[in-house]
Amino acid sequence: MNKKIIALAVAGAAFGTQATAVELYNQDGSTFSIGGHVSVSALGNTGDVYNSDTNAYQSGSTDIIANSPRINFNATQDLGHGFTADAKGEWALNYLDGGGNSFTTRLGYIGVSHDDFGRAVAGTQWSPYYDVAGIADMPIAFANDFLYDNHGALGTGRAENMISYRNDIELGDNLSLFGGLGWQDNATSGFDSRGQVTVGVNFQDFMLGYAYSAGDRSDSLVRKEEAISHALSAKYGSYGKGLYVAGVYTMNEYMHGTANYNTGANTGDVLDDSNGIEFIAAYAFANSLNLSINYEAVESNDKKVVDGTVYSQMAFQAEYNFTPTFVGFAGYQVDLGSDIDGYKENDMWNIGVRYYL
Repeated sequence: MNKKIIALAVAGAAFGTQATAVELYNQDGSTFSIGGHVSVSALGNTGDVYNSDTNAYQSGSTDIIANSPRINFNATQDLGHGFTADAKGEWALNYLDGGGNSFTTRLGYIGVSHDDFGRAVAGTQWSPYYDVAGIADMPIAFANDFLYDNHGALGTGRAENMISYRNDIELGDNLSLFGGLGWQDNATSGFDSRGQVTVGVNFQDFMLGYAYSAGDRSDSLVRKEEAISHALSAKYGSYGKGLYVAGVYTMNEYMHGTANYNTGANTGDVLDDSNGIEFIAAYAFANSLNLSINYEAVESNDKKVVDGTVYSQMAFQAEYNFTPTFVGFAGYQVDLGSDIDGYKENDMWNIGVRYYL
């Protein structure tokens, strides 16, 4: 198995600009480290935003937000005979409003890895589906939204109550085949257990991948239906190191809805047929300045709900490492419109800093 994949998995790195951790203990085959990041940024809206609490539109505003801060604890243990066990706990932080629920669970799992036999993980984890579909989910300010539509229950991002297996088989210099299996014992009301299969190939700086996910859902539906997603993806390079290009295309049944979009007329229907599209092109200069442009859209083929675009947007972004652990970022997202009745376009901007622990 590709040892780089094992190292990333054990360290708890999924995707993103970087992953750091402070090692507190390393002795007799055991390690323990603390990682995560905190951020503060200003998020602004240029258009009118629908407020579901007041059932009215409000003019554009600026809010101070935390940009998905988290803290994690990571431990590994050498089991001998080439096996390594690891455990991870990660919690989202609420440190801006001073209210309750200061910590909420993001990840919690135990894994066992072997260079030849692969890696098995049990718990709340980044899913095998996300290994393939998450390759464009990179920038800090604006990234892939459609992956996070009920992602805990649908397993498209951080999958809850999942058992997974992955392996990466080297076939020669700079060539390997990878694959994964996942099964969710869903505890979320309205979602039954789900299964996933992923396959792909790495060749030098290129990657091609396919993911399949399926399981019944009744949430927001009049009767139970099978929620299915096929994801195709391709990428070149490594994000934050020179040129990086990646694209994801998904074909879905009962995976996406129309809730939480900028309209007061919509009640949040689940689409029986939809497609998700995400594309990113980025270039990181030698001085660590990383410029990117990304496009995302969800297209509906459900003529009963909306026949056309659910949402579409394009973002222009920049990230700069002042130090290896202190990053500034800025982004402007252009709302390219929607075919949902009553939708109002709303551009957004986000500027802030992130400190990696």
